[in-house]
Amino acid sequence: MAGPEKRSVTIAGHQTSISLEPLFWNALRGAAEARNLPLNALIAQIDVERIAASDPPNLASAIRLWLFARSCESVAAPD
Repeated sequence: MAGPEKRSVTIAGHQTSISLEPLFWNALRGAAEARNLPLNALIAQIDVERIAASDPPNLASAIRLWLFARSCESVAAPD
């Protein structure tokens, strides 16, 4: 169990800081690699989905929710 780590990323040409626990940074990197995307590109995609929500959460929460949803999908759809 480790506390959040703040990292700077560029989304749509703008720098922003995101604080996530190392577990989430590792999962996010793995998801980006699985999709052959740079980390910033995956975060930008998640941000687009976040902004489209009727009551958008902050970006760090959106990333956690996105990762959790993908995790649930992989559990629900066994090989």
